[in-house]
Amino acid sequence: MFGVNTYVVWSQTTKECMVIDPGMFSPDENISFDNFIREEGLTIKYLVNTHLHLDHCFGNNHVANKYGVKTLAHPDDHFFGHGLLQQLAMFGIKTSNISDINDIEPLTADSALRLGDEAIRVIHVPGHSPGGIALYSPLDEWAIVGDSVFAGGGIGRTDLQGGDYRTLLNSIETRIFSLPDSVTLLPGHGPESTVKEEKSINPYV
Repeated sequence: MFGVNTYVVWSQTTKECMVIDPGMFSPDENISFDNFIREEGLTIKYLVNTHLHLDHCFGNNHVANKYGVKTLAHPDDHFFGHGLLQQLAMFGIKTSNISDINDIEPLTADSALRLGDEAIRVIHVPGHSPGGIALYSPLDEWAIVGDSVFAGGGIGRTDLQGGDYRTLLNSIETRIFSLPDSVTLLPGHGPESTVKEEKSINPYV
C-alpha cells in the first residue's frame, strides 16, 4: 500500500535470518512472504523495525505469531506499535487483518544482533520518528536506514508525531554519513544508494 521495502537478511552458513520492516498488508502478501522464507530454507531469528510507523509494521503480528518471534524496536517508538489501530484510523484505513502490536522488546544501540558469525550494529537515528534506528553490517558494508534518508538526496518527513527536522538532520550527518563512503544505504522506500553518493548530493545536510 505504501511501497515499503521489507528486508530479509540471512547467514549463508546457518540460514538464520532477520526480518526488517514487514510491510505485508493483505493475506496474499503474507503468503508470498511465507513462501519466500520456506523456499530459502530460512529460520527467523529476529523481527526488527527501523521504526513503528504503520506502513513498516503491517506484517509484524503475522511474522510474530507464525514464527514465534517478538518485535524488536527502539523503546521511543513502542507507543506507535501499541497504537497501530489508531494510526490506521488516522489514515482512514479499515481492515480486519491488522491489530495493535502489544509484545515489543526494547532494541537500543547497545543491543547485539548476530546472524551466524556476523554482528549487526544498531544505530539510533531519531528525527523521522523518536525511536528510528539503522542496522549496519560492517562486514558486508550495508546499512538499512528506514526512512531517515532516501536515494537521490531525500530525507524522511518530520511532520508526524514525534518527528523533528533538526534532530533528523543531525542523525543523518553524525550517524549515517559518518559511516564509510562505500556503505550501501538501503532505505525504507525506493532504491538503494551509497553513503558517498548521498553525501555528495543531499541538499539538506
